[in-house]
Amino acid sequence: MKFLRYGPIGGEKPGCLDQEGNIRDLGALIADFTPETVTCEQLAALADHDLSDLPIVDPGTRIGPCVGAARNFYAVGLNYARHARETNNPEPREPVLFSKSTSCICGPNDPIILPRGSVKTDWEVELGIIIGRPCSYVSKDEALDYVAGFCTINDVSERAYQIERGGQWIKGKSAPNFGPIGPWLVTTDEAGDPQNLTLKLSVNGETVQNSSTADMIFPVAEIISYMSGFMRLMPGDIIATGTPEGVGMGLTPQRFLRAGDVVELSVEGLGSQRQTVIS
Repeated sequence: MKFLRYGPIGGEKPGCLDQEGNIRDLGALIADFTPETVTCEQLAALADHDLSDLPIVDPGTRIGPCVGAARNFYAVGLNYARHARETNNPEPREPVLFSKSTSCICGPNDPIILPRGSVKTDWEVELGIIIGRPCSYVSKDEALDYVAGFCTINDVSERAYQIERGGQWIKGKSAPNFGPIGPWLVTTDEAGDPQNLTLKLSVNGETVQNSSTADMIFPVAEIISYMSGFMRLMPGDIIATGTPEGVGMGLTPQRFLRAGDVVELSVEGLGSQRQTVIS
């Protein structure tokens, strides 16, 4: 199924997409999609309900991030072979892990806000994982059993803050609205093979990223297994799994976002995002 959250910022409500593409209000069945409720068991129970009698939501309603009140927002760097090459980095021998502040999370169509002093704000279309069970020391073979679903993520990044200011990457990854998530949380049974999904991103109508999760250096199951050896992953935790080639930093000449630019991106089967860049 495709689950989502809709409504004004801070007042989002739970919903789902029916087979006709209508948004159905799930408020009678669940309070919200948060770390307390985004579990494999809870989502499976919702999928068993007849949705035909649930209220239809106005299709023009704002879509919020597909998980609310997330406790952790993790990310994997340099996880696509061609992206590593375009940034003149060797392929890592282990996953490169970092965090984004959860305060950067926003809806899939909310604006990208350029931070004060930004000169190198960049785009990154990514496959996102939403964890659905407490997860510690799991094997690669069992790792996907701990996934509630997948989503589309734009890992917006200020490269000067990330790379040129020293220290860790988080400060270039965490400005307000640097984490558009959604529109949907797509359950694993509907998402299909996470290692065979097309990712695309365009800026002002020009396609700059067009690749596949097949180019991942570390696949989804390996990422979850690896991370679970260092930390306990919990329901509602979000993991961005890396971006393919075609980021602004890797273009010749380099290209970065400016106010007025329009960014559109999608991951196959997981929905599209559209963001306007503002100062």
